[in-house]
Amino acid sequence: MKKLNGPALRGGLLALLAALLFGISTPLVQRIGAGLGAFSTAALLYAGAAAVGALSQQPATLEARLRRSDWKVLLLMAGFGAVLGPVALAWGLQHTSGTSASMMLTLEAIFTASLASWLYQESMDRRVRLAMFFLLAGGVALVLDQGLQGGAELMGLLAVLLATAAWGVDNTLSRRLADRDPSQVVMRKALLGVFVTVTFALVQDEPLPSLPAMLGLFVIGATGYGLSLRFYLLAQRAFGAARTGSVFAFAPFIGAAVAALQGQHASGGLFALGGLLMLAGVLLHLGETHEHEHRHEALDHEHAHCHGDGQHQHAHDAMPQGSHSHRHQHESLSHVHSHAPDLHHRHGH
Repeated sequence: MKKLNGPALRGGLLALLAALLFGISTPLVQRIGAGLGAFSTAALLYAGAAAVGALSQQPATLEARLRRSDWKVLLLMAGFGAVLGPVALAWGLQHTSGTSASMMLTLEAIFTASLASWLYQESMDRRVRLAMFFLLAGGVALVLDQGLQGGAELMGLLAVLLATAAWGVDNTLSRRLADRDPSQVVMRKALLGVFVTVTFALVQDEPLPSLPAMLGLFVIGATGYGLSLRFYLLAQRAFGAARTGSVFAFAPFIGAAVAALQGQHASGGLFALGGLLMLAGVLLHLGETHEHEHRHEALDHEHAHCHGDGQHQHAHDAMPQGSHSHRHQHESLSHVHSHAPDLHHRHGH
């Protein structure tokens, strides 16, 4: 039996942690945000995310800073991920059950993986495709489980579907900033989202949330959106966009389980089957090994790295201990080792 390799295990666990935090947040947003406007809800969620980003920023010696050239991508990420996505989700949660909404979020992985494969040509062998099939089949089983029990409102589910598409675009765009300080990315994206959603909330004259609702959504945003996005970006750095999005598809199962525990829609056998299929897909990802002879072209870039990983062999006057960041060069190199489509392995197959 093949051992779990470093890139797949690290990336997969980070993606799972991101999925856990986001999955728990969906039914909680529905409960705490009941009766609030969609724009107000989105603004409070991303205010929490911005606070996490501001408090967790790393010095320039440890993480690469955002550059002026990154703002176009960051604006697009904020538009899709911090405005359209959360607003559509908040509205959808007002018009459907938390369990059904969580299940619909499964499709985010399909949007992400498809876009990543198309835009970045990330490699997908049979194991990865099988993992994605299990995750998709599990999502279908979970959606069917909810559909058979009735009660879901079509327009609410369509709004959640729009949110999944928006976040799929956001996830794919964020791959371009995977080598930047994730806390900086989280903070700037969240602040842009807060500015837009607060503006629309005022224009729409949405009701002012109560203090408990404000605090609750702020905390949910800090964990389910701020910390979750940070872990998601770190997973992309080690694991690639398609695989991160696919493992992140476990989030809907977590959300549906939390919603079920809250008494929303008792679940049947299809729910259990869906959960098992999704778990199988995640385990396939975690056990992925991808190894062949490949060539690294000469490259000059900046990102957090450490020495001794076989990729970073440049010299320092005084060798730093642990992870650090600075602009550095990679010489052309051909070798064989286990790898994932991370920052240094974006070659074709």
